[in-house]
This record gives sequence, structure tokens and C-alpha cells, in this order.
Amino acid sequence: MKKLIVIALMLISGIVAKAQFSEVHVQASGLTCAMCAKSIFKNLETLSFVDKIETDLNTSTFVLVVKPSADVDPDLIRKKVEDAGFAIAGLTLKGRFDGLAVGNDGHFNYGGQTFHMLTAGDKKIEGDASMRLVDKSFVSEKDFKKYSKTTSMECFKTGYAGKCCEKEGIAQGTRIYHVVI
Repeated sequence: MKKLIVIALMLISGIVAKAQFSEVHVQASGLTCAMCAKSIFKNLETLSFVDKIETDLNTSTFVLVVKPSADVDPDLIRKKVEDAGFAIAGLTLKGRFDGLAVGNDGHFNYGGQTFHMLTAGDKKIEGDASMRLVDKSFVSEKDFKKYSKTTSMECFKTGYAGKCCEKEGIAQGTRIYHVVI
């Protein structure tokens, strides 16, 4: 019964949340010089949802400040980094949450996207919080294997809703991003 209440709260929270991410921290791999960073920067600045970009060359990190009311597309960020000839080593989404109920293997909607929470336990997220994307194209193979042990749901392997997600009302084939707090 408790699990059903948590799932209902997650679905309701996802529906009523008028939310967006405020920042995206993108760590790129394979950079060897300032020209590498410039190439990624130029590609990232073409994203319609990006207001400004801050860079940290010491950590190969780009902080994308998101325009107000804009939805973030992590796959498009990944594509822009890859088009510059590099890969994503990590991607963290920062947003403001107003009592978002989450639980292990639960789904929720936020900022125009569907997310699958791993390793969170049952809790509510309040205020500013960051979530790390752990899908295959956003983490190392080692990290992907580590997180694959935390769920038996098929959507983690593909990044798209399968039969495992239908019980939460998510149509098969919907893009799902897998996150940890």
C-alpha cells in the first residue's frame, strides 16, 4: 500500500510541477587544449535553451545557464559535444523542487522530460537539488555497469520506456533519462 501511495504522489508531482532546470553541468572528456574547449563552447552556445555558458578548463566542465521557461534536452547537449569531437564524462542537472516525491525505480516528469530515479529511497526533494544523469551515453562504462545493478527495469538499458514503465502510465517508446541524487 505504501508503495502505491508513493507512486501516486510521484505521478501527481510530475503532473503539477511547473518546473525547469536552471543549470546543466557538462563535463567533457578528451580535451587536451583551449582550442578543444572552444570547439565545444561554440557548439553548446547554439542550443536554444542556453542563456550563457561558464567554463572551467581545469575540470573540462561547462556550466550551461538555462533561459527562463526553457526545457533542457540532454540528448541535444550530448550531440553538440560529440559533434565537436568529444564525449560526455558527466552531466548534472540542477533545478528547484517543491516537494517532488521520488522513490527507487520511480518515474517523474520535470522540465519537459521523463526521468527514472535510481538509488534515492522514498523521499521528497525540496529546494535546489542536482541530479546526475547515468544513462549509457552520459557516464563511463564502469559507472553504467554499477548503476545497472541498482535496477532490473528494461528501460535503463535502452533509455526508452518499455513494458516496465506502462504501470506508471508511460507510453512505450517515451525517452526516459535515468538519474541519481
